[in-house]
Amino acid sequence: MPDIRHTPRASTLTRSMTGGEIIDAHRHDDHQIVYAGSGVVAVTTDRGTWFAPRTRAIWIPAGTVHTHQAHGHLDLHLLGLPVSDSPLGLSSPTALTVGPLLRELIVVCTRHGHDDSPERRRLRAVLCDQLRASPHQPVQLPTPVEPRLSAVCRMLRDDPADPRTLAALAAAAGVGERTLSRLFQAELGMTFPQWRTQLRLYHALRMLADGLPVTTIAHRCGWASASAFIDVFHRAFGYTPGSYHRRS
Repeated sequence: MPDIRHTPRASTLTRSMTGGEIIDAHRHDDHQIVYAGSGVVAVTTDRGTWFAPRTRAIWIPAGTVHTHQAHGHLDLHLLGLPVSDSPLGLSSPTALTVGPLLRELIVVCTRHGHDDSPERRRLRAVLCDQLRASPHQPVQLPTPVEPRLSAVCRMLRDDPADPRTLAALAAAAGVGERTLSRLFQAELGMTFPQWRTQLRLYHALRMLADGLPVTTIAHRCGWASASAFIDVFHRAFGYTPGSYHRRS
């Protein structure tokens, strides 16, 4: 990531972003919580992309070089937390479940920036308690490095509906099927089907944020039917894709 901007203090604010808008690569000395009140936010580092609708937030540890990208109209909430106040103790970005109480705490704490009044400090203390109790969620799309694995992942990124099996993709990349299967596990920490599901969910969220119909998204992302897409999406995010806009 070129031209990395260093901001010692992580932003605590609310801002609106239009679909496709990007906050360029930067890092800061504080931890940061990233939350999408509407739309979908994608946070990308050299290790991969984490994506979150309004039922998820993304934890970014201090010093992590990252970019933000908006999908759909994004109501972005950024909350900085000093290193001395680290409720999670995590060294890599992580997606967290956001329940109703945590959602309201994030919204209130980002509304007035770096307000350090006694009331705001008490709210932040409750927010940190909620963060500690929040389950972690696998909504990451890891970035491969190994050339043959990168080639296969690039094929699927270009066309998430690509129906080819692992064996067919391995042949196209000039690698053995077993070798490719091991590369997915060793480098990405996922099986091939798990990674492809994460990729399709990421594309599905982007398309939902852009207002595409559920049936169209299911077809473009490679699910056999709209009902199959709805089932996978509901298990991943806790609500159906058809209810996405009612929740945004």
